[in-house]
Amino acid sequence: MRAHACLEVTADRDRSGRARTRISRLRSDAPLVLRPTVAAEPTGRWNPRGAAHVALAAAAAGPIGGDVLRLDVEVAADAALVVRTVAATLVLPGPHGRPSHTETHLRVAPGGTLVWLPEPVIAAGRCDHHATTRVDLAPGARLLAREELLLGRRGEAPGAVRQHLRVTLAGRPLHDQEFAVGPDVPGWHGPAVTGGHRALGTLLVVDPDQPSAPEPEPPPVEADAAVLRLSPTATLLTALADDALTLRRHLDRGLTDPPNDCTTHRAEHPGGQQDVHQAGLGGPAGGHLRESRTASGS
Repeated sequence: MRAHACLEVTADRDRSGRARTRISRLRSDAPLVLRPTVAAEPTGRWNPRGAAHVALAAAAAGPIGGDVLRLDVEVAADAALVVRTVAATLVLPGPHGRPSHTETHLRVAPGGTLVWLPEPVIAAGRCDHHATTRVDLAPGARLLAREELLLGRRGEAPGAVRQHLRVTLAGRPLHDQEFAVGPDVPGWHGPAVTGGHRALGTLLVVDPDQPSAPEPEPPPVEADAAVLRLSPTATLLTALADDALTLRRHLDRGLTDPPNDCTTHRAEHPGGQQDVHQAGLGGPAGGHLRESRTASGS
C-alpha cells in the first residue's frame, strides 16, 4: 500500500484581532487519516494560544511489510501546530517478506512552532521497518519533537527497525542520527546501545527564546537518560526504560522543564553494576548508531 498525506497551517487573526492558526490544507490518504481536534493534554509553554491541533489516526493496521507511507507537514511563519497520534503504531511483517517504509517531512517557517508528539512505535516480531524523518527549521522556528520506540510486544522479540532522523536549522545540519535494532544487527541489545531495555525515546527541543539553562537538577537514580546541548538553542533528551510508562515519565519532564546542558543519568542495576548512556541511545556499537552533533561541528 502507498499513501501520501499532507497538512499545512498558516497564521491568521480572529475578529477580535487575536492571533490564531488556521489549517489551510488537510489531505488524508488511507491509512493516514488527519483530523482537527482540541488540546488533549497540557504541554506547558508548548501549547501556545491559538495553536491548531491535529490528530493522526490509522484507518488500517500497519505499517505492514510492503507499505510505503509518507506524511508532509508545513507550518507557515508565526503559525503554531500541535500534532499527536490517537494510538501507538504497531509495525507488522508483511505476507511477502518486503520491508515497510514511513517518510515524514516537517517544515517550520520563521516564527512558527511545531509540537510533534506521536504515540510510540511498536516493533512487532519479524517486522522489517525503515523510518525516515526530516525536519527543516527556518531561523526563529520552534520545535518540540518526541519519538518513542518499543521493542516488541509483551514476551516478544522485536523485528528489524532502522530509524533516521535529520534536522536542519537555517539550511545547516543541527542533528543527524541513525539507529538500528533487530536480529541482523549485532550487539543492539548490549550495554553500548539499548542495555537490554525494551523502550527507548528522545525529546528534541529547539527554542530560540529559551533562556540560559540553569544548573542541572540531580537525576533520579532509576533513570537511564542523558541530556545533550546541540546548540545554544537546541537540546536533546534521550532515555531508556523497561516499559512505555517509565519511558514517557522520563520524557515528559522535558515538556514542563527545559532540558539542561549535557548530563548523564546512571541507573544502578542489581549487583551494583551501572549502565551509563550518553545522549544518542548509547555508544558506537559497531556503528549501529551514528550521530552528528551540531551545525557548528562540535
